[in-house]
Amino acid sequence: MTYTELQYMPPSALHPYARNARHHSRKQINSIAASIREFGFTNPILADENGEIIAGHGRFEAAKELGLETVPVIRLADLSHVQKRALRLADNKLAITSVWSPDLLSSELADLIDGFRHHFDRLRHH
Repeated sequence: MTYTELQYMPPSALHPYARNARHHSRKQINSIAASIREFGFTNPILADENGEIIAGHGRFEAAKELGLETVPVIRLADLSHVQKRALRLADNKLAITSVWSPDLLSSELADLIDGFRHHFDRLRHH
């Protein structure tokens, strides 16, 4: 498979796959938009040579909602129609099948809460 380099494209140059089996609620899109506002666009959209989205439909919708002029895109030009369809499903399913480590998650969240407390305490004293 040949990956082209990361490109920045206007959302208008992309279009969703009409038969995308995964749908995002308004709440999810708002959450994705909030993440993009806070951290930037950290996960590019995957698209084919025609601008049809393979993965990143939620990020695409969030970018449009935010009014972004460009979004990061990796073009996957060498995939067959069947491979594109399989990747769309696999991309959505792979993360679902992972599991959280309750102990590590609890520790990470506790550290994160503590970090936010320190951050806001510093802001209050400035």
